Amino acid sequence: MKQTQAWTGSNGSTFIEAHDADYVSKLRPYCSDQQLAHHPSFQDSTEDCALARTMLGPAKQRCSQLAINLPVQTSALLPFLLPAFQLSAPGRSFSCSPSCASRIGRASLSLPEDVTLRLLEAPTARAKNRLGRSEPLVTVQVEGPLGAMSMQIPPFVRIEQDSATRKAMVQVQDSEIRHQREMWGTTRAYLQSHIMGVSEGHVAILRLVGVGYRATVENAAVTKTPEYPGQQFVSLKVGYSHPIELGVPKGVKASTPQPTRILLEGIEKEVVNSFAAKIRVWRKPEPYKGKGIFVNGETIKLKAKKIK
Repeated sequence: MKQTQAWTGSNGSTFIEAHDADYVSKLRPYCSDQQLAHHPSFQDSTEDCALARTMLGPAKQRCSQLAINLPVQTSALLPFLLPAFQLSAPGRSFSCSPSCASRIGRASLSLPEDVTLRLLEAPTARAKNRLGRSEPLVTVQVEGPLGAMSMQIPPFVRIEQDSATRKAMVQVQDSEIRHQREMWGTTRAYLQSHIMGVSEGHVAILRLVGVGYRATVENAAVTKTPEYPGQQFVSLKVGYSHPIELGVPKGVKASTPQPTRILLEGIEKEVVNSFAAKIRVWRKPEPYKGKGIFVNGETIKLKAKKIK
């Protein structure tokens, strides 16, 4: 049987609760007689409960509604109580902004008149899902006046050419897939590097800063054996007891317009910069005297001397 109990809490607020007789009997040991309300009797009439709710204030009405398991009107609740009585919102991602297309990938490729770009194997149409690593790659060949280069691209990358404007666009099957978005800009950047390499070439200039630092290009080396016929060697005198000899990679041309300058030219940007980094390793720029081997426009901030 439902029983309604009106009692006063420790803070002076009056509550009305409707529970079973067993629950009320369990509640009595924790409440003193002084905490009971003005009318200690229990009634099972819903009309009396409604009358008690109208006699109480708005805040006490809400407490009585919670006590007798009635639905609570969240519009009448105070703002700081709303989160406690609202259902949790469904889970959502950290960012609700839409994924943006690759700014590098969607930029067009300009093909000079003497440069041709062709696919050796056309990609096959597939469903819009992530492709596995075992899928066959597509080979793209770029030819120009300085040579020819080829690279492999994933099968979900498409290249569309316009012969009238000599433009090429790089597209992917589904830009919503993260892996395809990542390879979108990467593929376009590699193709642009290859087009620049076969048409104009890539250059790296090294500066030797230091007393007695010199560099020469030799046709033969004492400490190195040639890896291919006609290989040249860069000989460095950068403060060691013996000259440093480095073999020039295939496809790279090395020259010394000045004793303290090394000029590297080639169609592959990666190979040219990699060989420049190998030369720089022998004398990295130091911050106290500013000596070392500098690549292209590299600079270093000098530090003050340590004074004891």
